[in-house]
Amino acid sequence: MTKTIDLTLKVWRQKGAKDKGRFETYHANNISTDMSFLEMLDVVNEQLAVDGKEPIAFDHDCREGICGMCGCVVNGRAHGSEKGTTLCQLHMRHFESGDTIAIEPFRAMAFKVIKDLAVDRSALDKIIQAGGYISVSTGGAQDANAIPVSQEMADLAMDAAQCIGCGACVASCPNASAMLFTSAKVSQLALLPQGRPEAAKRALNMVRTMDALGFGNCTNETECEAECPKEISITNIARLNREYLKSSFLSGSM
Repeated sequence: MTKTIDLTLKVWRQKGAKDKGRFETYHANNISTDMSFLEMLDVVNEQLAVDGKEPIAFDHDCREGICGMCGCVVNGRAHGSEKGTTLCQLHMRHFESGDTIAIEPFRAMAFKVIKDLAVDRSALDKIIQAGGYISVSTGGAQDANAIPVSQEMADLAMDAAQCIGCGACVASCPNASAMLFTSAKVSQLALLPQGRPEAAKRALNMVRTMDALGFGNCTNETECEAECPKEISITNIARLNREYLKSSFLSGSM
């Protein structure tokens, strides 16, 4: 038999980036513990629509922990308290009947509130765009085994490539830094031979863009690593720092 719980939700409501926001209280009753957190919000929104009230705006897409679209702060934790879990993968069985849950958007200077829990995270896309592309030689496709890659480097590159760009690292960092995100995007290419030709230029451009967009600096608080749903390691930040210093010396911008 499916267990149900009753919850009190304190949800951040805000019409837009220039409007003053506030917490509003809602009651979510008879919530199945088999539901995901987003499905619970769907149920709340259905009731709000029935009552003639405006539904809660929140980001979502694939609901499979892949796209990086969903995300908000649940009881002070980005994506909630479960380690290695996106908001859409957070299930209501982790809550108890009678709990009060505070839900608010990711907060950072670079993440402008669109509405309620939905924020504009396009600044992360601009950092990726600043990285440019890898060199591609013309002609026929190269044989897969033509460029040897060690298993260790391949594994590290794949670990970095798991980043889904959800922004939890930014939201959890006291400085609202995007260093973990940027370092993952730099590392996934810098670790492979195909990404080495533009490695120096890539690191320099991405860090400069990150700074220009208003993200803070890394002070090794490690909240980013703790809250990342894909458990990206902060060792990537060390790699980014090395790539950045190397590129700065090569370009003479130090």
